[in-house]
Order: sequence, then structure tokens, then C-alpha cells
Amino acid sequence: MPLVSVVMPVFNSATTLGAAIRSVLMQTHADLELLITDDGSSDGSMDLIMEFARQDDRVLPQSAPERGGAARARNLSIARAGGEYVAFLDSDDLWLPTKTERQIEFAVTAAAPLTFTSYYKMDAEYEGEGADFIPNGRVVQARERVDYRAMLIQDHIGALTAMYDRNVLGTRLMPEMRKRQDYALWLSIMRDGTVARGLPEPLAVYRSHRAGSLSSNKLSLVPYNWELYRAREGLSLARSTQALAGATWHSLRKARI
Repeated sequence: MPLVSVVMPVFNSATTLGAAIRSVLMQTHADLELLITDDGSSDGSMDLIMEFARQDDRVLPQSAPERGGAARARNLSIARAGGEYVAFLDSDDLWLPTKTERQIEFAVTAAAPLTFTSYYKMDAEYEGEGADFIPNGRVVQARERVDYRAMLIQDHIGALTAMYDRNVLGTRLMPEMRKRQDYALWLSIMRDGTVARGLPEPLAVYRSHRAGSLSSNKLSLVPYNWELYRAREGLSLARSTQALAGATWHSLRKARI
């Protein structure tokens, strides 16, 4: 069975971290390593990580040499990865127990080096996990397939569900942007014609933190999307403007759902 390298950045998330780690260690596909990079937490997160590491040798902790943000923390973990597949989970989200098993089966059957799944969107206060999970949140449905053109207009991949095949794509790092670094990674993978395939089964839980209005949060991403289109993807001014208009409209529409 293929080894899965699970990448988890951590910063001051002690209240949700334990549930996130347990959701990885409880996977029915047990051949995995959990690569956790702590980005200078001050709330006891690292102590909690070390306790899990003492109990399960699949937990591989690391402290970042200095605060560098989520992208750098993820890249420090990716650089240590030994698995055939690389998957991502933030420290405030959860996986359902069959997530890696079902997704590997799907990736092999579909011959897809980049896959993602549907997921549940729950309130931040949600406390269920594992066998106690009750699927009463809104489902964000995965599209069957997404190509580069569609991805420019809207990020269709939930980072907590994404998984890529290193045997096909090599080791791919995230651009060290303050935001949208996961979106930038998917675009860089898909730029050469790779098509992402979506598994319709919801296999993860995203905690929705509603600080401020959803619309204002979405609008705050506009400069990061612009940087991504112009500096990272090298799109023309006209094409960047078109992509930004589409992405902003879809984001605001999604925020109202």
C-alpha cells in the first residue's frame, strides 16, 4: 500500500489540533506519516504535538526556525515527505476515517495525479470527530473534473481534500505567498495540462470561521489573486482582469450560499 505524507502547518491551534491529528491517525489506510511543522506557537501546541509523537511514531514534528507563515511551514513538511502521495490538512479541520483509503482508490482508478473530494462545511464550534461525526453540515460538492482554464476563474479544490502523486508530478512546493498559496500550487500543477479529478463523496470537515462578513473576507483576497495571475502565472493584463472579475464574482456568490 502506498505511503501517504500528510502535511499539517500549526500556529496557536491547541484547541482544535488534537481532533485534527486524531482524524489522521484514525484513517483506515494506516500507512501514512503526519508531517507537522509548528510555526512558532505560544499556546502549547508544540507540547501537544510532542505528546502525540511519543504515542505514535507516524507523527513527525518539527519547529520552524522562524515564523514564516503557512506556506513556508507546509513546504518544510513537504521537503521531509517520503510518501508516494502528498495530502494536506490544516490544524483546525478534520478528515473522515476512510478519506485516504477512498481517495487513493479513486486516484488509481481514474489515473489522476491530482485529486480532491467533496467536504462538509461546519461551524467553528463543531466538536464531533471519527465515528461520532454526524453529517449535518452543508456539503461543498466536488466537480467531476477541473482543468486549468476553469481553475483560473474559481478555485474548485478544497485544500483539506487535495492529494497529489509525487511519482507523476514530482515534489511540488507552495509559493510563499501570504494567502492563496494552495490555489497557486494547484494552478502550477495544472498549467501543463494536468486535469484534477473530484471524488463526489464528502470525506473531510472544514470549520468555517466567520470573523467579519463573508463578503468582505472574499474581497480581501482580490490583491492576492491579482498577484497570482500576474506574477505567478504570467497572464496578460487583459486575461488577468478577466480571471479576476470571474473569480471575485464566484467568490461573492459562494459567500451568500
